[in-house]
Amino acid sequence: MRSYKSLNNLVGWLVFAIATLTYLLTLEPTASFWDCGEFIACSYKLLVPHPPGAPTFLLLGRLFSLFSFGDVTKVSVLVNFLSALSSSFTVLFLFWTITMLAKKLVVPQSGLHDNRRLEPTSGQTLLILGAGVVGSLAFAFSDSFWFNAVEAEVYAMSALCTAAVVWIMLKWENRADEADSDKWLILIAYVIGLSIGVHLLNLLAIPALGFIYYYRRTANPTTKGGIFTLVISSVIVGLILAGIIPGLPTLAGAFEVFFVNSIGLPFNSGLVFFLLLFVALIWFGFRYSFRHHNRLINTAMLSFVFILIGYSSYLIVPIRSSYHPTINENAPEDVLSFVSYLKREQYGDRPLLYGPQFNAEPVDQKEGAPRYVRRGDKYVIAERRLETIYRDEDKMLIPRIYSPAPEHIYNYKKWVDIQEQTKPTMGQNLSFLFRYQMGHMYWRYFMWNYVGRESDIQQAGVVWPTSAGQNGLPERIANSPARNNFFAIPLIMGLIGLFFHVRRDGRNALVIGLLFVFTGLAIVFYLNQPPIEPRERDYTFTGATYAFAIWIGLGVLGLADLLKAVLKADGARAAVATLVGLLAPALMVAQGWDDHDRSDRYNSVDSAKNLLNSCAPNAILFTNGDNDTFPLWYAQEVEGVRTDVRVAVLSYLNTDWYIEQMKRRSYLSQPLPISMKSDNYAQGTNDYLPFVENPAVQEVNLREFIGLVDQGSPLLQVQTQSGRPLLSFPTRKFYLPIDTTAVLASGVIPQERRKQLVSRMEWDMGKGAIEKKNLVILDMLATNNWKRPIYFSSTVNSSDFMNLQPYFQLEGMAYRVLPAKDPNYDPRGNEGYVVKDLMFENMMKKFAYRNLDRADIFYDENNLRFPANYRDKFSRLAEAYLAAGDKAKAKEVLDKCFAVMPDKSIRYDYYVPQFVVPLVKVGEQQRANEIMDTMTNRAQQSLAYYSTNNNALFDMEVQTNLLALQSVYRAAEEIGDQARAKKALDLLNQYYPRQ
Repeated sequence: MRSYKSLNNLVGWLVFAIATLTYLLTLEPTASFWDCGEFIACSYKLLVPHPPGAPTFLLLGRLFSLFSFGDVTKVSVLVNFLSALSSSFTVLFLFWTITMLAKKLVVPQSGLHDNRRLEPTSGQTLLILGAGVVGSLAFAFSDSFWFNAVEAEVYAMSALCTAAVVWIMLKWENRADEADSDKWLILIAYVIGLSIGVHLLNLLAIPALGFIYYYRRTANPTTKGGIFTLVISSVIVGLILAGIIPGLPTLAGAFEVFFVNSIGLPFNSGLVFFLLLFVALIWFGFRYSFRHHNRLINTAMLSFVFILIGYSSYLIVPIRSSYHPTINENAPEDVLSFVSYLKREQYGDRPLLYGPQFNAEPVDQKEGAPRYVRRGDKYVIAERRLETIYRDEDKMLIPRIYSPAPEHIYNYKKWVDIQEQTKPTMGQNLSFLFRYQMGHMYWRYFMWNYVGRESDIQQAGVVWPTSAGQNGLPERIANSPARNNFFAIPLIMGLIGLFFHVRRDGRNALVIGLLFVFTGLAIVFYLNQPPIEPRERDYTFTGATYAFAIWIGLGVLGLADLLKAVLKADGARAAVATLVGLLAPALMVAQGWDDHDRSDRYNSVDSAKNLLNSCAPNAILFTNGDNDTFPLWYAQEVEGVRTDVRVAVLSYLNTDWYIEQMKRRSYLSQPLPISMKSDNYAQGTNDYLPFVENPAVQEVNLREFIGLVDQGSPLLQVQTQSGRPLLSFPTRKFYLPIDTTAVLASGVIPQERRKQLVSRMEWDMGKGAIEKKNLVILDMLATNNWKRPIYFSSTVNSSDFMNLQPYFQLEGMAYRVLPAKDPNYDPRGNEGYVVKDLMFENMMKKFAYRNLDRADIFYDENNLRFPANYRDKFSRLAEAYLAAGDKAKAKEVLDKCFAVMPDKSIRYDYYVPQFVVPLVKVGEQQRANEIMDTMTNRAQQSLAYYSTNNNALFDMEVQTNLLALQSVYRAAEEIGDQARAKKALDLLNQYYPRQ
């Protein structure tokens, strides 16, 4: 029979193979939504992503992308595979971690720390390996971890770093008496250093590692010693988080400013002096440890150096940034801007232990840390960030209800009974912490993984064993592939393992418990999440589900222990316990496969290409961030699609570094036509221009206004309470004179719209302030003179349109701004004049809708947003053809829409009732009736459910269904179908007053 060691290795690699095959079969073939498109693009060309970056991930992603051998369409799947492989190795290390812990419990050790030479019996071997298989596969098939494993995000590699350091620490524990055992601790330090270049979550494993060290090095551990160990290990975490990561670059920056500004040396001289001094201090540290034969200090120094070696992957950030790449977020090209990048200063901060509550009154502002920029041969202060001062009586300990944003206050009230004018009590504060932050945003996620998940709808709850029935559930929930019920079997197995572990080996149970708490609840406390998020955040807590999976594996040992009274033979008991335990991962993979299988999804990249192909050559395209932009970056940077189109992210246009990038050439795109001097876009200058009415100014010429802003004209200046002058705008009425002859000669106005050309564009800004991004757009409108096409993505928030909608032209998935006014524009209706033939060419011939017609592919909530947008534009195009009397073309458009996005694959959404009237006009009465009946029945079912099941939590779903009913009612009224109109109206009257 094989030895235990060889079996342990063999079964471990078998588990690795199962996980790898699973992730390969369910891998997304392109760039997923959210950050994945950015990470793939930045890996492929080593660009600079959003702070704080992930250089270790990018470098490995670059290596993997080389295996595309020039086929750019393979880059995304290769970088996705990096996550899959990271996840598989995580599962492998977890297997070996569980078997190491299980062996300590199964094989008697007689007080020995090193049990490597103890050979288990065949029954014991089966039990130990069974525990490893059950626990590691349960984690492999857990909801959050599987989601991260099939896309190019950093969380899979972060989990690998956590699994690796725990496994290495247990390896060290078995070898701590050997002369060279400290090499394992140094290896841990190196992995921690590398993990900083992936994600900081790995650092939270350090307290658990500290207790392994303490228990191994201490003959008689005490409670006092345990508390001291917890404090020291927490301090180490803090030193790395604040001392090494931003601290060392901050200190280097202070040296740099001093040596350049005070001594007059050239740039980077301070950095050189700092590095020389730093290396000298490290040398003295080693010299001291050698002279005094101090092993602890020597090991600490080596660990510190190896953390720095791993952390050195971050050098890629300023190096690549200095070459001004096409994606260069925050432009961290020198040590001072690099510090800002590492500190994530653009995202602001949240109060943690003490701070203001949500209705705190600001009483003052103070200048914070300066932001330096190079000017001439010195560093000058570009701005000092202002910090708001609040009254002491408006501050509290552990502030959880802190955000004054109206949408946050509305959502706070869903969880805590607060009054807007009253300071929340500590009880209300803690209630929000336990009910929302811990209960809803942590324990709900945890239960998704090991109990069951209700659906893919945001805010979806937990499916308990008692909620197996689907009676009364909306179809959207009942039939969702993401509705997974594990009957709490993984949870029960984990609890059995936890109790067994505590009873048999309390010290190691405490270690795993610390890992569970620090990678779960401690993160909840640190993040201090607001009461609503743009998406579910379960991916943050995979470290806790990893720790619990260890107990799921040890649950097999607990089951075997319970079976002792029934089964005496070790082998039979181990076999039965393992088979019962395997129910957990078997059920998880069976339930989870359909909603984690992304193998044929192309929606995100197709949506990006379709948006780019909506634009004329050499266009400027304004977009939102994240899902609006990152797939576009992927399409342009990796696949080279429409690099003539310059994508301008509106939120980034509020920053000077991004505006500077937009003023440089990018591939086939020339610099943006921005006329104002850089000084007028610098951070802290013209961040916003308030509206201060001047009755003497009835309207303002846009070109003259931009000129006055560029001059910092006293005509626009107003004084603030702090005495600092600000530029303002004196009237909301703007106009832009148009050279109609030149515009007509340029051919930008379609033939059918020539009569709509205006001699001057007029609009009302309709805002209390012009943000920097608005100023940039206005500058381009004034400067461009219609030479380059300017577009807004149709997904941009209408508040950013600045009331220019009468001059919008719809050509696909984007609105083009033209000096032609739509004579039929209605602010209550649709936006953009439809140029039929151009839009037909784009939507019917150019656009790709790969696999949106396949019912066997799961499209979750995020993936359903862009198809809804497609339907809206198909409807607009069909209506335009009908208005022109071309029923044949209208029917062709309608048929195409329902062919590429049938209800069986992309469920009818609230845009679909718009098709009812066009369908009736082209003779498709039956399909129109089917749409109205389907939408009404689904809305009725959903509203009945939500009215009795946490209505407030799902108010978005309720509003969407009410909107769909309203559309059905209007459509039925318009075609004269009184029966269907009455049914929709009755439902509206029944449920609407409740909202």
